[in-house]
Amino acid sequence: MPAHLAEPLATYFRASNAHDIEAMISQFTPGAMVEDEGEIYLGLDAVRGWMVETIRKYDFSIEITEVLEEPGRTIANGRISGTFPGSPVTVRHEFTLDSGKIARLVIR
Repeated sequence: MPAHLAEPLATYFRASNAHDIEAMISQFTPGAMVEDEGEIYLGLDAVRGWMVETIRKYDFSIEITEVLEEPGRTIANGRISGTFPGSPVTVRHEFTLDSGKIARLVIR
């Protein structure tokens, strides 16, 4: 992970690569929203379900290549490798934090 990747994002990506659902979900607010592959997941139960299914389907890992700070959000670009067509691909993660936790994550 880049040294300048703020917590809880560094923890989220480390846990994601380890497929550690509990460590991943602990970085999100109770009302968190995730948007990925055209679907929206609201709340911790839905976000947890998204995590479980994404890991099951793609058995992925990510290497963060760039971090950009913008007003109100952090963008982390990275190369994702896994069991999906076209692997590896470059993906953009847009994070919004609230009180030190991930409140919103949009993956493009």
